[in-house]
Amino acid sequence: MQIFVDADACPVVGIVEKIAKKHKVPVILLCDTNHVLCSDYSKVKTIGAGADAVDFALINMCHKGDIVVSQDYGVAAMALGKGAYAIHQSGKWYTNDNIDQMLMERHMSKKARKSRKNHMKGQRKRTREDDQKFEESLEKFLGKTFCVSSL
Repeated sequence: MQIFVDADACPVVGIVEKIAKKHKVPVILLCDTNHVLCSDYSKVKTIGAGADAVDFALINMCHKGDIVVSQDYGVAAMALGKGAYAIHQSGKWYTNDNIDQMLMERHMSKKARKSRKNHMKGQRKRTREDDQKFEESLEKFLGKTFCVSSL
């Protein structure tokens, strides 16, 4: 098992590394050439700039049983299709039961944005509680995974 992080502007990289280090799980951070990442724990892969270049590189690298951290529903859907686990930076796990609905909502939101002439408000500011929720969710998953695998 490895953890792959779609790390372009990802606010939970530090949390992922802290938990992964505790459980001795390797982490690979993927970013494009517009971002500079350094890590003492993770392997950093810089992918050439281009629409979805990081997303496709991540999907090509992950395997069944790996964990993918991404806020992109399309990346999550492809990861699930490969048998990987996928988690949003909010701590919500993408599953085969919820991904279709999420993709449909994304599509409808995009359609609505295109039809409006005014600018919509952006995402709310990330809070400490958001970080805690993500940390608890990933910790719980890895704790269960390693308890089961050690039996």
